[in-house]
Amino acid sequence: MDPGDALMFGDSPSTGDGAALSGPEDHAHLHRLRALCDAVIVGAGTVIADDPRLTVREVEGDNPVRVVLDAHARIPAHAAVLTDDAAPTLWLVGPDAEVPEVGAHVEVVRVDDEAFAPDRILDLLRDRGLRRVLVEGGGTTVSRFLAAGCLDRLHVTTVPVFLGEGVAGVRITPADRVADAERLSSRRFVLGNDVLTDFALR
Repeated sequence: MDPGDALMFGDSPSTGDGAALSGPEDHAHLHRLRALCDAVIVGAGTVIADDPRLTVREVEGDNPVRVVLDAHARIPAHAAVLTDDAAPTLWLVGPDAEVPEVGAHVEVVRVDDEAFAPDRILDLLRDRGLRRVLVEGGGTTVSRFLAAGCLDRLHVTTVPVFLGEGVAGVRITPADRVADAERLSSRRFVLGNDVLTDFALR
């Protein structure tokens, strides 16, 4: 499998709630990316903070398989990914995690700590025929896939909102000097009031 695309909406408020940060054009772009992919990955923190449905609603297209990385089964039983049967869901949890009863659309996949490594997750999805993958969030999950060299592209959306301070988005090893920072090939697109930067990582 070619490692998947990643989309980030930029830094979110200090509460971690970033669901309504970007505008409708960026939301449509996100739904278009979902429609183009076989699977969409999020971490437990994103589910807890935003309760996303991870389905395609604003454009035409099929829903991807939802993949939730949740080693300790922290997401609540009422989370949309567990209760909304519009799309199949793979809930990746640790071998000893306690999980509630879930609907028929949810498959609980127990994996060990090493299997939560980004390349191992992509291998698991490839074995299920899921080859085009969107790593949607949040910042910690996207950063792990980025650090592991498992992303082909990175989408970062900048919005004209002053938050004061917020939860860090994409995390990388900081450069000591601006001159030492890596400059990646990129393109920019205006999405309403927002600006999407498409970084080519490969």
